[in-house]
Amino acid sequence: MTQTERKTLRVTAAVIVEHGQVFAVQRGYGEYKDKWEFPGGKIEAGETPQEALHREILEELDTDIEVLDLLDTIETDYPAFHLSMDCFLARIRSGDLFLKEAEDSRWLSEAELDAVDFLPADRVLLEKIRPHLKKGSDL
Repeated sequence: MTQTERKTLRVTAAVIVEHGQVFAVQRGYGEYKDKWEFPGGKIEAGETPQEALHREILEELDTDIEVLDLLDTIETDYPAFHLSMDCFLARIRSGDLFLKEAEDSRWLSEAELDAVDFLPADRVLLEKIRPHLKKGSDL
């Protein structure tokens, strides 16, 4: 199956950095259960990636975020689909990152990024995140 025959899934992800750590969640369902990722979700028709990310974080984590700069767009092929993921730096406005769908979550320092089993698309993003994880830094 070529990429043109494969369905493309457009998603967005939040790279939330506080105190030199980044927030990651562990999937609690589906084919990739127990893998780690940066929170986010599908971009619905008529939404910008930023609007989708804001909505998804409110829905999944009961948290209001400020979507900042685009960090990268990751293009990754999975067996059943092609993933196009817009990854934005973000900061918390209000809320406590309450897990409604994820199995677990962690704040990871730069040294801990390789300690969890990230999904392939999220793993590609790690090198772009490292510079933002200076000791004690916030966005």
